[in-house]
Amino acid sequence: MNEYVHPVIFGVIAGTLTRIYMLKTDYRQYPTYLHGKIIHISMGFIASALGSVAIPAIMEKDFTAITFLSLAAQQFRDVRNMERNTLTTIDQLELVPRGATYIEGIAVAFESRNYLVILTSFTTTLLYILFHFYVALIGAFVCLLISGKLMAGGKLGDIVHIEYVEPHVKGAGLYVGDIYIMNIGLPERQKEVLKYGMGFILTPKNFNARTTIANLGQRQAILHDISTAMGVIRDSGTPALVPLAKRDLNNGQVAVFVLPQEKNKEKAIRILKEVPTLENAIRMPSESNAIQKGDRQK
Repeated sequence: MNEYVHPVIFGVIAGTLTRIYMLKTDYRQYPTYLHGKIIHISMGFIASALGSVAIPAIMEKDFTAITFLSLAAQQFRDVRNMERNTLTTIDQLELVPRGATYIEGIAVAFESRNYLVILTSFTTTLLYILFHFYVALIGAFVCLLISGKLMAGGKLGDIVHIEYVEPHVKGAGLYVGDIYIMNIGLPERQKEVLKYGMGFILTPKNFNARTTIANLGQRQAILHDISTAMGVIRDSGTPALVPLAKRDLNNGQVAVFVLPQEKNKEKAIRILKEVPTLENAIRMPSESNAIQKGDRQK
């Protein structure tokens, strides 16, 4: 039997298991169960196979085989495009859409996880050949931990304080705290909104967080996640019942107004804390060289 068979098989298994570990269908129900998972597990298997056979190819000085990795990169970019197109089409039928920023973040995540699979299978196969099965097993476990850490990402609760505030009406305006949400002229609609509505004030913990939650894509992700988890009292053609997030221009606070089917303050706050901070929404203005130079001059 070829000396590389066992290392390659082990690398493929380690990479595939890593992809399965990173593939979770949560309350957002994406990827879908079962067919969506089959697609991503199959791509993970292909990625792990490519990462595993790269080591024997290098050791046998068959460098042309490495060109398959570039072909794999193209295929995984196609996966990213597939996810983007699919979610964009589905988003048009959501009562509370994800938004383009959230969709792009999901698409990037699915592409990057295939690269993590390649790294895992590449590393474990190399350790198996150079050392021993048990060393490769430890390496696979370490790669699994690293993949889980990179998969986690930031949460909204890390950058803001969340406070429940009862929505109220002043004249024809709906407010959460002192932040204006929208105009509701009909008294019947005002009663309906106050009956079902919940309000939250997000107070940024620092200047970077203020800029991040000001992003429209981040705010839309907040509305989508809480509406998905707690339901939404809304149907097509009811613009007054749409969840909204508006910003206080003076202090950077964001008011979130939602109409959940289950009015549970504690549960809603827990859900808001778990909303992911989108990579495309994260801003670090305090890291700007211009700002740092200005602080030093003071």
